[in-house]
Amino acid sequence: MLFFDRVEAGRRLGSELARRLPRIRDEDPLVLAIPRGGVPVGYEVARVIDAPLDLFIARKLGAPGHEELGIGAVAPGGTRFLDAETIRMLGVSDAYIEEVTRRETAELERRLRRFRGDRPPPRIEGRAVVLVDDGLATGVTALASLTALRLQRPRRLVFAAPVCSLEGMQAVARQADDVVCVATPDRFFGVGAWYQDFTQTTDEEVVKLLTPATSSRT
Repeated sequence: MLFFDRVEAGRRLGSELARRLPRIRDEDPLVLAIPRGGVPVGYEVARVIDAPLDLFIARKLGAPGHEELGIGAVAPGGTRFLDAETIRMLGVSDAYIEEVTRRETAELERRLRRFRGDRPPPRIEGRAVVLVDDGLATGVTALASLTALRLQRPRRLVFAAPVCSLEGMQAVARQADDVVCVATPDRFFGVGAWYQDFTQTTDEEVVKLLTPATSSRT
């Protein structure tokens, strides 16, 4: 195991981010966590670099019968990223892709209502934006999120996660200005394999962490 839990992982990730990008505190930084598991990690990263915390909600499109394997992802604003190679390799039908897109878009909208309510989204343009998750496997969720965020013209767009697959890191590096990972194991096994405690983060925990962490600077 690399990390005891997401709190420890977030603290170590925050330290690595500050070491790799020492001037980021001067770039009007904003930490955006991908819920749910990315929120406790992002909370700790935001504390380390003295940045406000908010959410960026994206949803992975899981493969038929293997939902943990991403064939794509959806993000706010109608952004959808599809992994054409994986779709072709698995023989996934267009009908399945449209059905899973509808389902995950509905869940994305539910989470937006649950976590954000009437609160407006944070300003992205001109800021150093750090997108955080608890790990990076295929990279499809991160790629959809980064694609949507890039349209809002951030000054710097960073992806950060405690543990990343080599393939995922290489894919995300094509869209992000910087990619920060504490560890990139040669044999990945999945995100949860690197945590002693990988208990699912609840909606209630997300709301609790977000409320005190969000500041007027967002």
